[in-house]
Amino acid sequence: MLDRYSITLIRQPLAKLATLPEKYGISANQITLGGFILGLFSLPALAFEHYGLALFFIIVNRLFDGLDGAVARRQGITDCGGFLDITLDFLFYSLIPFGFVLADPQQNAIAGAFLIFSFIGTGSSFLAFAIMAGKRNIESPVYKQKSLYYIGGLTEGTETIACFVLFCLLPQYFDVIAWIFGSLCWITTATRIWAGYHTLKN
Repeated sequence: MLDRYSITLIRQPLAKLATLPEKYGISANQITLGGFILGLFSLPALAFEHYGLALFFIIVNRLFDGLDGAVARRQGITDCGGFLDITLDFLFYSLIPFGFVLADPQQNAIAGAFLIFSFIGTGSSFLAFAIMAGKRNIESPVYKQKSLYYIGGLTEGTETIACFVLFCLLPQYFDVIAWIFGSLCWITTATRIWAGYHTLKN
């Protein structure tokens, strides 16, 4: 829902910022990997309930995630880069609710497990359609710069980041937010399955 608008807002600033790593010979894949490693520090921060610090690492990870794409568009988009980016993204997304489960298993475990379960639905429907779209040479009319077909939904990257920010700002309500967002993820999964099936069927 919101990615197409947020991408429009951040595209130009990221394009300008992308000249810096390129100047020093830093590749898009190195930025992807570096951002993921920095994002991993959000897990112990969450586990020990340092939510402000966790939010910092989440924001840094997402900044690197946008920057790697901007650098890739300058250096040339590659299949290996797209593969690395999307794989590490989904791992990072599941890491955040797991961190809240570690922080308070009694209150957060079931809600956190439900949210990770919901991410399996959004992730598998996203990637499965991307594979089939690639085989049929179907290109996204909205996200033409992506290395694989980017099928939208009710809960995309921007909504997920907003959810993570809410988690860190309101950790006492993690379970409530997780149940709500996880339910929205299942609406995304259902609509993706329906749309993907009928698109491929035709």
